[in-house]
Amino acid sequence: MQEFLIECLKNQFTWGLLLGLLITAFVYKSGFSAKRQIRRELKRVRTEMTELQNHLNTQLKINATGNQALQGELAILKEQNETLRVNNAALQQKPEKAGQRQLEIYENAIRTLREQAPGFAPAWERALRQAEEDAEAASSGLRRLVRRVIPGLTNSTKSEPAPDDSSIEG
Repeated sequence: MQEFLIECLKNQFTWGLLLGLLITAFVYKSGFSAKRQIRRELKRVRTEMTELQNHLNTQLKINATGNQALQGELAILKEQNETLRVNNAALQQKPEKAGQRQLEIYENAIRTLREQAPGFAPAWERALRQAEEDAEAASSGLRRLVRRVIPGLTNSTKSEPAPDDSSIEG
């Protein structure tokens, strides 16, 4: 049997077969190792993906809750804004407001007339127009805010009248 083995080793086919089997064994081992490595990596990626999906679901729930709260608050603020707009329009239509506005216009016109008194009629018309423009400008924007915060500021050029004795209760 030993002779047969020595005879087989002398043959080139045997050496080619052994070399082919050796290469096949290395390829099989590296394929097996790579397959095992890929399985581990796939398991890690699946675990990471599951964690990321859970995190994303949690984040979406938090965002949805916040958006719902903001939408509710926005609806409430829109409703309050509309109510305030309607109330403001109703207050502007009250007769005492219109009368008070007209009195402010006349007061501003008289003040302007005193400054520009050469001819009464043209000066009066010019002053009245100027006072109406001032009243329009004062009813919107920064002047309106200042007028609401400090009501006496717009009419502060002349001294305040003394209080009536009938209005003071003792």
